[in-house]
Amino acid sequence: MAYRDLEQELCSIARPISVLGERWTLIVLRQAFLGARRFDDFQSPLGISRSLLSDRLGRLVAAGVLERRPYQSGQRTREEYRLTDKGRDLWPVLMALRAWGDRYMAPDGPFVVYRHRGCDGVVDVEYACAGCGQQHLSVRDVLPEAGPGAHAAQPGLADDARADTEPRPADSRGR
Repeated sequence: MAYRDLEQELCSIARPISVLGERWTLIVLRQAFLGARRFDDFQSPLGISRSLLSDRLGRLVAAGVLERRPYQSGQRTREEYRLTDKGRDLWPVLMALRAWGDRYMAPDGPFVVYRHRGCDGVVDVEYACAGCGQQHLSVRDVLPEAGPGAHAAQPGLADDARADTEPRPADSRGR
């Protein structure tokens, strides 16, 4: 399968990769979440080439993740980049990636600690069931099944299209 074909996959993991999967894209998004808005706010700390950054920002704008807004810089009108609702909805994705990185790639502890502005507590990524409220779900607690988007794209699709129908016992850490 070609990279450009991911956008057409009947999979809500593959399709976002067509927008987010290039090497610098998530780093550019991280900078946007850290408050970068102007081109130089992205380019200076990253050291990314101007042409590559321009391409990544353009792709994120085209995908509706960022939007361009004009601002005055002396006599010139320039553009800054702001996260859209669609872009802000990627925050949990970045936080899940950060949690994985903290666990497996930061042997001395997290490089950045994210704190709740309201109480100064450490922000963590948690998965919970919307039905019963059970928290701390792992991959072994979840059964994937075809959703309404799959049925619309492929009428007659069986509901039992699951990756693993046999639940496995969780280890001592709930995984």
